[in-house]
Amino acid sequence: MRRNVSDHAEKKNKVGVEVLLELPKTLTKSNKKWQLAFIKIYCSRTLLNCAKHAIRKPGLFPRSLSYTAIDLDHHHKDDHHGDDHFKIDTETLNDLVKNKNQEKLESLGGPNGLVSALKTNTRLGINEEGDEIQRRRSTFGSNTYTRQPSKSLFYFVVEAFKDLTILILLGCATLSLGFGIKEHGLKEGWYDGGSIFVAVFLVVAVSAVSNFRQNRQFDKLSKVSSNIKIDVVRNGRRQEISIFDIVVGDIVCLNIGDQVPADGVFVEGHSLHVDESSMTGESDHVEVSLSGNTFLFSGTKIADGFGKMAVTSVGMNTAWGQMMSHISRDTNEQTPLQSRLDKLTSSIGKVGLLVAFLVLLVLLIRYFTGTTKDESGNREYNGKKTKSDEIVNAVVKMVAAAVTIIVVAIPEGLPLAVTLTLAYSMKRMMKDNAMVRKLSACETMGSATVICTDKTGTLTLNQMKVTDFWFGLESGKASSVSQTLVELFHQGVAMNTTGSVFKAKAGTEYEFSGSPTEKAILSWAVEELNMDMEEVIQEHIVVHVEGFNSEKKRSGVLMKKKGENTENNVVHWKGAAEKILAMCSTFYDGSGVVREMKEDDKVQFEKIIQSMAAKSLRCIAFAYSEDNEDIKKLKEENLSLLGIIGIKDPCRPGVKKAVEDCQFAGVNIKMITGDNIFTARAIGVECGILTPEDEMNSEAVLEGEEFRNYTQEERLKKVERIKVMARSSPFDKLLMVKCLKELGHVVAVTGDGTNDAPALKEADIGLSMGIQGTEVAKESSDIVILDDNFASVATVLKWGRCVYNNIQKFIQFQLTVNVAALVINFVAAVSAGDVPLTAVQLLWVNLIMDTLGALALATEKPTNDLMKKKPIGRVAPLITNIMWRNLLAQSFYQISVLLVLQFRGRSIFDVTEKVKNTLIFNTFVLCQVFNEFNARSLEKKNVFKGLHKNRLFIGIIVVTVVLQVVMVEFLKRFADTERLNLGQWGVCIAIAAASWPIGWLVKSVPVPERHFFSYLKWKKRS
Repeated sequence: MRRNVSDHAEKKNKVGVEVLLELPKTLTKSNKKWQLAFIKIYCSRTLLNCAKHAIRKPGLFPRSLSYTAIDLDHHHKDDHHGDDHFKIDTETLNDLVKNKNQEKLESLGGPNGLVSALKTNTRLGINEEGDEIQRRRSTFGSNTYTRQPSKSLFYFVVEAFKDLTILILLGCATLSLGFGIKEHGLKEGWYDGGSIFVAVFLVVAVSAVSNFRQNRQFDKLSKVSSNIKIDVVRNGRRQEISIFDIVVGDIVCLNIGDQVPADGVFVEGHSLHVDESSMTGESDHVEVSLSGNTFLFSGTKIADGFGKMAVTSVGMNTAWGQMMSHISRDTNEQTPLQSRLDKLTSSIGKVGLLVAFLVLLVLLIRYFTGTTKDESGNREYNGKKTKSDEIVNAVVKMVAAAVTIIVVAIPEGLPLAVTLTLAYSMKRMMKDNAMVRKLSACETMGSATVICTDKTGTLTLNQMKVTDFWFGLESGKASSVSQTLVELFHQGVAMNTTGSVFKAKAGTEYEFSGSPTEKAILSWAVEELNMDMEEVIQEHIVVHVEGFNSEKKRSGVLMKKKGENTENNVVHWKGAAEKILAMCSTFYDGSGVVREMKEDDKVQFEKIIQSMAAKSLRCIAFAYSEDNEDIKKLKEENLSLLGIIGIKDPCRPGVKKAVEDCQFAGVNIKMITGDNIFTARAIGVECGILTPEDEMNSEAVLEGEEFRNYTQEERLKKVERIKVMARSSPFDKLLMVKCLKELGHVVAVTGDGTNDAPALKEADIGLSMGIQGTEVAKESSDIVILDDNFASVATVLKWGRCVYNNIQKFIQFQLTVNVAALVINFVAAVSAGDVPLTAVQLLWVNLIMDTLGALALATEKPTNDLMKKKPIGRVAPLITNIMWRNLLAQSFYQISVLLVLQFRGRSIFDVTEKVKNTLIFNTFVLCQVFNEFNARSLEKKNVFKGLHKNRLFIGIIVVTVVLQVVMVEFLKRFADTERLNLGQWGVCIAIAAASWPIGWLVKSVPVPERHFFSYLKWKKRS
């Protein structure tokens, strides 16, 4: 019976109630109670008014009015939790997953009820209109966690002061300052001690600032590496967003190898298994399903299957976020090269310590025997006549000189040079599409002798398109195929996929998501076969799924039409053409008729597959069967072949050149692919991995199964000759890596799948793919290739060699300084009883040569010449014969010249002792400046090539020279120097400049390939 209420009254009352129910969020609790009382009174009057309208009408029998229950407390259930917009608060959501509260989930109506409470949709996801995302972020929090604060500059200053030699020098400086002021007064007495203080603080400041900057650089790279891309559904469209942009209510698509980005509840999917070892430490995979465990934890990894989850907690509300907030990234990772350099530094330090001890001993003996004289020519020590203050002051100066020798001897610039070159190369490699996850990979890549690479996406563009399709034994267009066969293809494509199709509205283009292969198949089915994916999914129910397996190279689905009995289950398979073909006993022809597959037919199909593979096509076959009785296992034999498609994935432009560059550099390239042997061979030839001779060589190309079935001895014998491995599994890749390493190779491996993780970890350098790579693969790798391009792998190889080469340049330069300084001070101390280079001067040399020298030589960019050398290998010596030749020649020259100045300088130039010492100091520094140019190239005679491109190097040289002029001409008291005239400057420059022609001549001297020290070892053995 129709209710007789006036439209006007109904409309007015409806609007009034709606307005009242929208309470302002800013009301206090007491005001909300008053508002609630007013609403109740208003509603009572409204209902009474409706009743009066009904009773007044003549002829109507008064009856009980139907009523609507209004939950007036809906907005007041929780005044301190969440946003009124949602039916569930943050505390409940957090408790749900953290405690696996299944009872609470059931009370909410299960996963579907939870999705409804979060105002989202399993199929369409969040509605992004307006400020919906921001509202969720402000209500439930963002998917970020509080990081440990970065180490401050003060931390690095304190660390620098912990150096024992620095502390000893500070002690000497303190004593020198005290005695100086006591003897000469504050105005004149502070110079010696104060100068050492200033020099020490300069060294500490430069070291601290440098380390602080590198730490900041590593922190930035850490943030980039943690910015994972995740697939979510929003507005019905599957899209890729940053892990940091995920909000509560998002529907996240999960596939094998993905990292679960937040806590959530499983809402849809099949055969989902999760690796929770990162949270629980348990290695067993946990099954997630709607009928059992539905909870997913942030930070865990998808081990198998696929599905969707509704996000319930993000950021610091997850156990993973709280755990990560207490973990700081360790930037003190020791690389193999740094470990070797530490040993080298320790060895040189011991020599320096011995020399310093001998110098101190000689100086003390000469002083206390009365051999030494002061500036006036008087004996410095006269037994009891000498004051104790003078004795202590003299001893302090000797100790300071000895300690300074240790400071100069220990090449602390080596760790700095490694840090600088690694940080610089990491930054530059990011621009070249390579993100370094482990520092050691930078240098190890320079030693690589073999690169095992994937095909898809690395050597090819990963832009797949279906170009050939065969229905039965005929190739043709979809328009000529029977409707029955088309419908079976619709089922086989739409139901057996991890991809999706989205179309915003009529007239717009379709958007396809998923792996490149899935996108190519979906695109073909929609555009060629007119498939409506949404309609097919709505009409069918999935009973069981077998996800794609890299061993079996196929995926299958058991399904039925909605409303039908379980007996009517049908199975659809798709996968590698020859694998699917082996499972079939019948086939559909183009007219939709099922025919028996005879032996001749099977041979014909194999020829079709081979002909497509020879054109570099990936062959995918589809098969179908109706009588699948077991609902837990998919039928794998006596299937009907629906058809075969060929997918073209063109080679990347420039990949052939990159392969040739690597081969020219002495690095062997091996392609490991899951494609069949014919496709693999065609791609190998196209990319330049296989030469015309290799095509005729049966050992150059083989299948993974054949390699697997070899004995270990056969594998070791043949592995170096293999260039292409087809139909390979991740286990085959791991087996190859182990064999190559056993033969002494340094192996780099590319991988993108979860199953590639063991090979990536086993390899010396694991290279994962940034676009197609799973999170499991990325975490197992050392370097992430951001554009999935093999050309970037070749660039990483070049950078690796550059890092190693830059370190060697600096070692040569640094050791030249160390050898010269040690010999000069030792010889002078023994013969004259005094050291020509004072503590402040040696600290100055240490500062400009170690820090500025490291900065200049460690930031040289890679050149193409680096790719013309053979790989360094695993056990190559750090200091090569070429380096020994160069540094010994320069050291010998510097020592000879400076000793001549030490013993004959006064008579040759007719100058005072102080001017002579200044000449020695100035010549020594300028020799290092000129030798810095020589160090730019270990072998090339032309050391100026490419100099104009390295502005940093030129800038450092200019700064060094300017600072040296300031030290000599303006800081006389500080540096204990005398001003030099133009003629004397000219002499210093001429002596130093002679190191250029000497370097040029020395590089003409051939050196044996066998290392010098190997002869000593051989003699010991004999």
